[in-house]
Amino acid sequence: MKKAIPYSMKGVLLFCCLFCLSSCKKKEIEKPNILVILVDDLGWADVGANFPDTFYETPNLDRMAANGLRFSQAYAAHPVCSPTRAALMTGLHPNKLNITDWIPGFSRNKEDWPLSTPEISHQLALEEITLAEKFKAAGYQTFFAGKWHLGEEDKYWPEHQGFEQNMGGWSVGAPQLKKGVANGYYAPYGNPRLEDGPDGEYLTERLTDESIRFIREKGTDPFFLYLSFYTVHTPIQPAPKKYDYFLRKKENMAKAPGVQTYRQEGEGKTKLIQDNAAYASMVAAMDENVGRVLQALEEEGLDGNTWVILTSDNGGLSTLFNEGAPTANGPLRAGKGWCYEGGIRVPLIIQGPGLSGPGRVSEIPVVSMDLFPTLLSLAQIPHDANDGKDLSALIRNNDKIERESLVWHYPHYHGSAWKPGSAIREGKWKLIHFYESGISELFDLEKDPGETENLAKVYPQKTDAMQYSLMRHLKETGARFPQRKIREK
Repeated sequence: MKKAIPYSMKGVLLFCCLFCLSSCKKKEIEKPNILVILVDDLGWADVGANFPDTFYETPNLDRMAANGLRFSQAYAAHPVCSPTRAALMTGLHPNKLNITDWIPGFSRNKEDWPLSTPEISHQLALEEITLAEKFKAAGYQTFFAGKWHLGEEDKYWPEHQGFEQNMGGWSVGAPQLKKGVANGYYAPYGNPRLEDGPDGEYLTERLTDESIRFIREKGTDPFFLYLSFYTVHTPIQPAPKKYDYFLRKKENMAKAPGVQTYRQEGEGKTKLIQDNAAYASMVAAMDENVGRVLQALEEEGLDGNTWVILTSDNGGLSTLFNEGAPTANGPLRAGKGWCYEGGIRVPLIIQGPGLSGPGRVSEIPVVSMDLFPTLLSLAQIPHDANDGKDLSALIRNNDKIERESLVWHYPHYHGSAWKPGSAIREGKWKLIHFYESGISELFDLEKDPGETENLAKVYPQKTDAMQYSLMRHLKETGARFPQRKIREK
């Protein structure tokens, strides 16, 4: 015969059950929200917290850095956009995805090029596991706004890669300029995944509006919001505010005599001075809208439980075949499209609950693939090992991470005048190898972050060792290489 439970004991048991249910529900609600903000083509020196001498003004990003963790040596996985975006979404090196150029890429094999370049995949394969799919499976709401550029067919767009909502993500990588159909950053956009607003509506503000609407209307489940601004990519069009302000600021700039405004970079030219008022207004608009999103989190009482990550997909566009690039990357060499520091070093700022030492600056080299395991770890979501390093212990406890090397592989020609090459960084040393010439360059980034002095002949043994290490890593990641063309006699 079962013994009767005393009434007082029943009360205790009921209390325990209710407490357990309440605690479990509370624990579920307190899963951290994740907000990733990716700014297209934003250079390392475009942000005041990185480069105080910048012509641009980024008070909201600077405030993020003061309240969060800034990485002074953060890198994009690749010198151009699509490979980095694929790496961020999967935690895999672009070589493994066979996305080693922007999709569909620069004209592949011009007759006068001595090298034929490898074909790339024109989409992020649906078989790959994305961040959005991982968060969705863990009960997160998933929302995408902005630039996708990871598939030419709509079956590869965000709504098929784990995002429940997609506002503006499709095949192209920049706002379109088509007379009567699309007007760049101003409505009409000609975007099949973004309904046109009133004429004159500004794209950066619209994507922010959609993101804020999602934040305000979301349910009780945690969210993964990926706000991928099209700005500050070309076309360079003045933003609605502050253009006149920056025109005046440019006019008032001290003009030191004899200051060099461009330098030769292979067959291209690298801009050395930040003075483009239209570009500056676009940076300012981006910064203002980042501030709007952060304010919305605060107003909704979500700022204390949301990790915010801001970064870029490659360096600033400072190098082209001709003069006319919109920005300069400060002391860093070259820009978007190049494996020099100006093409791959990017802003990275992280803020959120449990961050150790707000206002801290980390000089540890990190890369786009690191965000995949890091964000999942911050959300306590299990994941398999991949090519990224989990930075969560660094973020929470200022722990160090162990990393042998970072490798970049860009075996294609690019409109920035880049020619096929690869690069590797090990500690303070960085080597860049060019396939056309067979030349390797060696730099000491600790003493020479601007990569002005090639030390390959000074340290031939170091050069050979790093060359061997580079080729070994490329082979391990399944890299495809350009081939020298056979000329008919």
